[in-house]
Amino acid sequence: MIRIGLTGWGDHDDLYPYGTKPAGRLHVYASHFSVVEMDSSFYAVQPVERMERWAAETPEHFSFIVKAYQGMTGHTRGKTPFFTAEDDMYDAFLDSVEPLAQTGKLKGVLFQFPPWFDCSKENVQLLRAAKQRMKELPCILEFRHQSWFAPEFRERTLEFMRREGWIHSVCDEPQAGMGSVPVVPQATDDSLTLVRMHGRNVDGWNQSGAPNWREIRYLYRYNEQELLEWKDIIQELARQSREVCVIFNNNSGGDAAANAKQLMTLMDMDPKPFPVRLASDTDEDPEQLELF
Repeated sequence: MIRIGLTGWGDHDDLYPYGTKPAGRLHVYASHFSVVEMDSSFYAVQPVERMERWAAETPEHFSFIVKAYQGMTGHTRGKTPFFTAEDDMYDAFLDSVEPLAQTGKLKGVLFQFPPWFDCSKENVQLLRAAKQRMKELPCILEFRHQSWFAPEFRERTLEFMRREGWIHSVCDEPQAGMGSVPVVPQATDDSLTLVRMHGRNVDGWNQSGAPNWREIRYLYRYNEQELLEWKDIIQELARQSREVCVIFNNNSGGDAAANAKQLMTLMDMDPKPFPVRLASDTDEDPEQLELF
């Protein structure tokens, strides 16, 4: 099975008929795609009640990939102001995702580690500890430091992931130094492989100091030839694991939904068309003609 979806459901305006309220967007999103990556969980552990509501608002076949809280992946550099201990942080996160797990809608928890998380014995131990704390939940691993897939470590990294039970997040992203990883089309779990399409904006990838760096980094639209290349890779991954989820993260310019549907068409998946938008579908005042 191959599922295609997007990062988040709030930013893709072309999916929603005019007048769709923010509270109604997840329901509409689920009519277009069967999987979504939840980003809000990275910034804050979400309340159980909110997770229950999101589970109830989506169809039975729908799945969430929940991004691990930033304190669990070292993005906060050891500072966890909302928790007195690391165990408390993990316990809160496990409680948060329980409604999704109970309804069969938790596809996996995505641990995306920061660019400074390099291949070292200390970090290998941190990965082991994180996986143990997550108990039996499916956990997906994405690196942002190239050292994990350097020639001398690549096979050992993949074998470690297989042995420890980590699902591989295969990335398409700019090749822009040590803070980006190459495409490594290898499954590490028989049940699931994740593919994340970050775009190929080389110039914007490492501009973390810019005020709008998040928008610059993911500003990219894939062309048909690039998607056809990924079609072949995805089909090969589908021979290595029973399910492949493809998430488009190139959201900055509103390209993710269009690229996802384009890939679905290339893979003969018959995507639902975008809603028709009329010229009158705007909150702006109508333009006044200049007569003189």
